[in-house]
Amino acid sequence: MESMSNDYEKYVIDTLNIGKRIDKYVSELYVDISRTYIQQLIRDRYILVNGQGVKSNYKLTLNDKVNVNIPEVVEPEIVAEKIPLDILYEDEDVIVVNKPKQMVVHPAKGHYTGTLVNALMYHCKDNLSGINGVSRPGIVHRIDCDTTGALVVCKNDFAHNNIAEQLKEHSITRRYVAIVHNVIKEDNGTVNAKIGRHPNNRLKMEANVTTGKEAITHYRVLERFKNYTYIECMLETGRTHQIRVHMSSIGYPLLGDSVYGPAHCPYKLTGQTLHAKILGFKHPRTGEYMEFEAPMPEYFLHLLDILPK
Repeated sequence: MESMSNDYEKYVIDTLNIGKRIDKYVSELYVDISRTYIQQLIRDRYILVNGQGVKSNYKLTLNDKVNVNIPEVVEPEIVAEKIPLDILYEDEDVIVVNKPKQMVVHPAKGHYTGTLVNALMYHCKDNLSGINGVSRPGIVHRIDCDTTGALVVCKNDFAHNNIAEQLKEHSITRRYVAIVHNVIKEDNGTVNAKIGRHPNNRLKMEANVTTGKEAITHYRVLERFKNYTYIECMLETGRTHQIRVHMSSIGYPLLGDSVYGPAHCPYKLTGQTLHAKILGFKHPRTGEYMEFEAPMPEYFLHLLDILPK
């Protein structure tokens, strides 16, 4: 839910910004806001040029007066929901779950119910860390909606800070399995390419961008098929869509991934064939290394049986 602020931020267009689209100009001013959302604000007249509403493709001219009013975002109440959880491990500090396909990890715009957080709030009651705010209690790392597998959730701030530090130091073991298009000839390899937001599509990421963050993915071949390869990927870093972006960038997009791979999939799939199989970390309280394996989903095992060799 949003409430309107009465205060507009005021800008006057100089020679450096003549001819620039209004949505692009404002997105450069407010780098934490997506361009799609800025376009919505323009449509809703939260952003004006010379006191008038304009379209997102309006091109700025010298001395145009741009008024921007970013609505105050009011967090919706997140409710606990009785949703079954596949729990791999649980104690007073952490809970490790095997996330299914088509489950969003935490509430966000358009997904306020049916998420992993909704399920955890019911299961854990008030025992979830609060560092990441009211919409992401317990969440210290994420996996994509259509990626399955192991995820650790923190029940208190002590555990959250500890696990977050392990993630920062790249000391957590994260091994995924995936099926990719085409046949990889070498038995193993490494993709070391920065990942950043795609300049023309805010919902996508891309590799080798100058403004991106360091990203390293190691991969090894588990089995070769006629037109596909079954691989294991080990993450050094944890960037958004990292495995999907990296494998696509070297010519091996994930099977079922219509965002970074072919639009047409020869098999009936829901999203990419990617499973977070192994998750290992030092327990935040005892310091003991613990490793968990999330069982392979049925659809993935079926694919491995039917892919032509």
